[in-house]
Amino acid sequence: MRARPADVIDVFVYVVVLNLAIEHLPAVISEGFTLSLLTAVLLKLSLEVVVRVKNVVLGHLRAATTRRGRAVAALALWVVAAGSKLVVLWLVDVVFGSAVQLGGFVSVTLLVVALLLSRAAVRRLLVDVPTG
Repeated sequence: MRARPADVIDVFVYVVVLNLAIEHLPAVISEGFTLSLLTAVLLKLSLEVVVRVKNVVLGHLRAATTRRGRAVAALALWVVAAGSKLVVLWLVDVVFGSAVQLGGFVSVTLLVVALLLSRAAVRRLLVDVPTG
């Protein structure tokens, strides 16, 4: 699988946001720029998986025709949303150990929201506008 230009831009955006978090949030720590770059790549990969799983669950939620089906899909969506933050914390700990810390559940949640919003904003900024 080959990286698309949008993927490279996402990693650059993630590096900037992550380093801003490192600078301004005492709970977010990285021992160097290389580690923050590698952390950004890990975040990019894990968030891509989370977004795909979330889209599958949303498809089930939209397709559900019974209350029970909607309730199960909604619960699954909540598990994906909350569980993904715990998975990110675990992955960072396994891969980088104490060299990188993203804080706890709240700081990782805020970081992920900031990453996704920043990515969307940069993608919107860079979209080709037809001239004519």
